[in-house]
Amino acid sequence: MPTKFTGGCTCGAIRYECTAEPIVMFNCHCRDCQRGSGGPYTGVVYVPAKAFKITKGTPRYYNTQSEAMGHNKRGFCPECGSRLFGGITGEGHGITASSLDDPTLFRPQFDIFTSDAQPWDHMDPKLPKFERYAPQN
Repeated sequence: MPTKFTGGCTCGAIRYECTAEPIVMFNCHCRDCQRGSGGPYTGVVYVPAKAFKITKGTPRYYNTQSEAMGHNKRGFCPECGSRLFGGITGEGHGITASSLDDPTLFRPQFDIFTSDAQPWDHMDPKLPKFERYAPQN
C-alpha cells in the first residue's frame, strides 16, 4: 500500500489522509461492525495515530462497548452518516476500508470475531480466522 493515501465520506464533508503504511488490515465480523456497516463485516485499515489527519470537516463520534478497550470510539459524518473510523486510540486509528478513495488498496490479512459471523457470511478461506481478537505479536 502507498505510504500516503486519502479518503472520506459519501458527501465529501469529511476528508482524511494518512502518511504511513498501515499497521494491519483485517475484516471484523463482530455484531457491532455488522450493525454499523449494514453488512456481514467491516474492512479495517489500522494506521499509526500520528500519521492520520482529518483534512476537511468535523466528524461526530459515538462510543460502543469493546472487549479490548472498554469502549470503541467510532467516527462518522454528521451530514451523510457514513461510518469512517473506529478503534481510535493514542497509538492507532482504524479507518473503514470502504471510505478509502481507492478501496482496491485494502488487503485484509485475517478475519476477527468469526464467532459472531453470520451463516451467510462467506469468508475468504485463505485468510487466518480468529474467534475474537488476533493474537498480539
